[in-house]
Amino acid sequence: MANRDIIILPDKQLRLISKPVEKITPEIRALADDMFQTMYDAPGIGLAAIQVAVPLRLITMDLSKKEGEKEPRVFINPEILASSDEMSVYEEGCLSIPEYYEEVERPARVRVRFMDLEGVTREEDAEGLYATCIQHEIDHLNGVLFVDYLSKLKRDRVMKKFTKAAKLAAK
Repeated sequence: MANRDIIILPDKQLRLISKPVEKITPEIRALADDMFQTMYDAPGIGLAAIQVAVPLRLITMDLSKKEGEKEPRVFINPEILASSDEMSVYEEGCLSIPEYYEEVERPARVRVRFMDLEGVTREEDAEGLYATCIQHEIDHLNGVLFVDYLSKLKRDRVMKKFTKAAKLAAK
């Protein structure tokens, strides 16, 4: 397992649409392991492969609440099959947009289909934090960021702040 660099806004890779995982190989398993290590070290609860500069449809997630108890989950080629009309609001953050949090409204419940690391296709109903997190991470696979749900004014401020920080870091 290795820690990978998380790409940060305004990196244009974050806008790429990730490609499906064709086959679960040792490289895919190693990528998932690296993503877990990177996610836990950050710390975060979800990470899309594109956030470590790998444009594949792979997500790692761990929503465990208790310290020391881990519930790592891998979602390969995830897709949302259905969304509720009912909406919910959660304060979201993103490892690619560090130390910025904002309330985002999303469907309260979704049905998701994905493949696990064993190659088994699964369907699950998600609600609460799980629904929010899976939608947030699938958005990453489609080149969408949570700031895209904000008002133009807030989004422009965030983009300006991170673009300025990137220019300063490059000097």
